[in-house]
Amino acid sequence: MKEFGLSKQKLFSLTRQTLEKRIRKFYFETKDGKAAIEMLITLQVRDDLCEADFSNMLRSLVQHIFLKTRSTAAMRRYYFYFTTYFQEKDWQLLLIKLFPAQTFIAEKLEHLYTQVIKAPSTRLAES
Repeated sequence: MKEFGLSKQKLFSLTRQTLEKRIRKFYFETKDGKAAIEMLITLQVRDDLCEADFSNMLRSLVQHIFLKTRSTAAMRRYYFYFTTYFQEKDWQLLLIKLFPAQTFIAEKLEHLYTQVIKAPSTRLAES
């Protein structure tokens, strides 16, 4: 992992409040969503390894990055680590934003499937 203003040592030693301030400041100065996401994933690891609570850090920043900025490969790669940061409605919007081609194909397949299912029943009614 690259160092984006915060070293690995600092990510595992600073308090939650300090990290929140520094990551938020870093993001709004650089607009580097990939780096912010990677730092937040590192803090999820820290949350699993220690007793201090680092869960759902910077929820509003994560939602801003994923929902309000342009979709990137890093967002598509790491989106699954942030499922708890979104409500069901926002999660559906995020999936449509991150994977528009897959969403389009899924909708077309669903439409085709409903036509195939309905077609035999209408033929039976006509007979």
